[in-house]
Amino acid sequence: MSLLVPLYVHPAEDPGAWHRLIRSASRTYGVVLNPASGPGAGPDPAFTAVAEALRAAGARLLGYVDTDYGTRDAAEVADEVRRHREWYAADGCFLDRVTAAADGLPACRKLVRSARRLGAGTVVLNPGVHPAPGYARIADLTVTFEGHWSTYVSAFSRPAWTARQPDERFCHLVYGVPEALVPLAVRTACARGAAVCGPVTGEQPNPWAGLTPALTGTER
Repeated sequence: MSLLVPLYVHPAEDPGAWHRLIRSASRTYGVVLNPASGPGAGPDPAFTAVAEALRAAGARLLGYVDTDYGTRDAAEVADEVRRHREWYAADGCFLDRVTAAADGLPACRKLVRSARRLGAGTVVLNPGVHPAPGYARIADLTVTFEGHWSTYVSAFSRPAWTARQPDERFCHLVYGVPEALVPLAVRTACARGAAVCGPVTGEQPNPWAGLTPALTGTER
């Protein structure tokens, strides 16, 4: 099981969390860099420093880009992918709020192709739900669940088409997990066909502000 870590907190605000993440970099699938709901208006020295340290520790860096469910201009999305590459040497991109509908697939495919032309070696799509089947074929990893632990336990269902794809292509991001149940969340994701996960104990509005105990070594 690999962990996808969207640590949405500034390094100056919580340097300890970033230092722990750097020490645990080998246990991650990737780390999402999100300086300002995207790359920001200019390079952030604090993020430049942690990006360099994470890269040296062997982490894959993914630049956060919001697609606003396919409503953002494709050129704006591409420009943010480019800035993540140029400013933080991101290895790939994390395309957030991707539409899940079949009619949005052609536009999303174009975004992915554009990102790859800009040097994104890894493309992660986050519709947060199971999308139309074609989405999983155009990305390296697709987040097919993003939500609260209570929903994950009570209302998760897995479409039959996902069984025809490798588990390594799917990720579940679950927040609000009781700390004692983080190991169970990891095992549950694996049992549900997601070889990548990101269980965190945090709650809204920013559950990703802290590190998961699974990353920091409290799992059993």
